[in-house]
Amino acid sequence: MEWPKISEKLCGKPLCLSSCPEHDHINIIALKTSSILARVNLKEIQVITVDGSPHCLHLHHAVEEALKITGKNIKVRHIVIYKGKLLQVSRDAVKIARFLHKIDNLLKG
Repeated sequence: MEWPKISEKLCGKPLCLSSCPEHDHINIIALKTSSILARVNLKEIQVITVDGSPHCLHLHHAVEEALKITGKNIKVRHIVIYKGKLLQVSRDAVKIARFLHKIDNLLKG
């Protein structure tokens, strides 16, 4: 775990799960997340990853996909750790991150 003190602080909630797409295939993570959402009445989900990691980015996508699959309308907070700081990013940012041509258009301004 890259930022153990931050993780320990944030995982004081009733349910805290951990996964790494570098070790667990993203399809398995998305399926497990969908299964949990289908069976557990959650009020909020927080996805916390290291910013800039190509693997961690998939966790944000997996949660969004699980919400689409289950049709659940749950509050989601996408949070990244950048240089030891927690930064919240929008669901729109997560969605756009899937589309390189859209990012390229944004960069071209």
